[in-house]
Amino acid sequence: MFNNITFAQKEFFWLFLIIPLMIVVYILFNRKRQTQLTFSSFDNFLGYKKTVRQQLKHLPFVLLTFTVAAIIVALARPQSSSGGQNITSEGIDIVLALDISPSMLAEDLKPNRIDAAKKVAIEFIEGRPNDRIGLVVFSGESFTQCPITSDHTVLKNLLQSVQSGMLSDGTAIGEGLATAVNRIKASKAKSKVIILLTDGMNNVGEISPQTAGDIAKAFNIRVYTVGAGTQGMAPYPFKTPFGIQYQNMPVDIDEPTLKAISAETGGKYFRATRTSELKNIYAEIDKLEKTKIEVTEFHHKSEEFYPFVLLALILLASERLIQYTILKKLP
Repeated sequence: MFNNITFAQKEFFWLFLIIPLMIVVYILFNRKRQTQLTFSSFDNFLGYKKTVRQQLKHLPFVLLTFTVAAIIVALARPQSSSGGQNITSEGIDIVLALDISPSMLAEDLKPNRIDAAKKVAIEFIEGRPNDRIGLVVFSGESFTQCPITSDHTVLKNLLQSVQSGMLSDGTAIGEGLATAVNRIKASKAKSKVIILLTDGMNNVGEISPQTAGDIAKAFNIRVYTVGAGTQGMAPYPFKTPFGIQYQNMPVDIDEPTLKAISAETGGKYFRATRTSELKNIYAEIDKLEKTKIEVTEFHHKSEEFYPFVLLALILLASERLIQYTILKKLP
């Protein structure tokens, strides 16, 4: 009830100076009323206990003092405040299209390409709480791992579960991009974006990357493409009867096609040869596609002096009741 309390008229707190004055006057007045008697012996008073009337002698004054304090606080007008924000978001829908072909297990990006891509993508998702994001994975075929959603917890869990080998072997870039376009084309968002990450060249699928890019352009979808892999050769793990063995494999990324798709759709092409570069790429895309948010703050104040007025009335009534009952004076 009394969270975030402020006082509208703090100048009334100066009235608290009355209370020390009341105490001084009360002490002087009681001293003046005291009568001194002389006794030859106090033996008759041994074991004497004060009566209830004597014990409560000063209670009315205490109650009156607290009554004055409560009235002063009420006059200062305590107020509780509550507030909030109305957030209006422009809205950006994003689909992540991730290559999960076996070549994504190469370890030129640490710990490997696919795990590095997943880790950086999760950080990207966490940095965009106001956007709807979906996930498409592809290798020899494409699959919608998560439709566009604002539930980023579910999205991140599904992204974490992605593994190479879930789909047939191959690299169907065109199929992956076409599936991502199909997932986002009906979106009513003002901005529609696809981020496609691959480490190879299109070698399977019925839809070519160029055709998928044309479809994206027709639906006004920007495509950012990312080529993941070092220049030259990269260590690739193989399972053998003697355990995991590594062999250097050539890195072949169809950069001309990826650049053409991005340029045609108004996006941009990036090359990530190290994990740190991949982080920087997602950070740059994050800046390029920053959600516009309008924030309107509002505050509401409520008067909270009523409890103090009620307390003052109760204390004053108690003081009067004690004065005219327990401490009643006979004429």
